[in-house]
Amino acid sequence: MNNTKSRQNLRALVESALLVAIGFALSFIRFTIMPQGGSVTLLSMLPLLMIGLRHGLKWGLCGGIVYAGLQMLQQIWAPPSGTVAAWAAMLALDYIVAFTVLGLSGIFRGRRYGIIYAVPLCLGLRFLSHFFSGVIIWGNYLDAASWIFSLAYNGSYMGPELVFTMIIGTILCKTAPILFNPQKSAEA
Repeated sequence: MNNTKSRQNLRALVESALLVAIGFALSFIRFTIMPQGGSVTLLSMLPLLMIGLRHGLKWGLCGGIVYAGLQMLQQIWAPPSGTVAAWAAMLALDYIVAFTVLGLSGIFRGRRYGIIYAVPLCLGLRFLSHFFSGVIIWGNYLDAASWIFSLAYNGSYMGPELVFTMIIGTILCKTAPILFNPQKSAEA
C-alpha cells in the first residue's frame, strides 16, 4: 500500500472515530424519551451520516456498526418478546440494522447536496427497521393493532429526528459544504 493511501485511510479512520464519538455524545442530549425505547436527540444521526458522505459506503457502514454497538452498551432494552428468536430479531432490527443503515449515506459521497438525499433514505430505513421490530415484539400482545402501534410509536420520535436532521444538515451543507465533502478542500 502506498503512503498516500495509508494517510487517506488513517484520516478516514480518525475522522470516523471522532464522528461516531460526537454522535454518541449527542445521543445523551434528549428532548423526548419514549417509555419503550427511542428518543429525539440533538442531531445524533448527523455525524454518522457525515462519515459516509465524507468517506464512502464502506466507512459509513463500519461507523454505523460501531455506533450500534455503543448504543447497545448505552441502554439495551429487553422487550417482552417471549422467545429467543424474537429477542434476537429485536436486537438485530433495533440496533444493528437500524444504525448500520445510516452508513448508506456513503452512496451519495461527492454529491453537492448529498445530505438532502441521505437523510430521508437513511433515517427512513432506520424507521422501517424499528417499525418491523415493533411489529415483531408487540404482535403477540396486540395482534393486528401492532402495525398501527408500531407506526405511531416509532413515528413519534423518528419523524422529528428526521425533520431536525434534514433542516440542520441542509443549512450546514449550504453554509459549510466542506463538512460533507472533503474533496472540495483538496481542489481549492
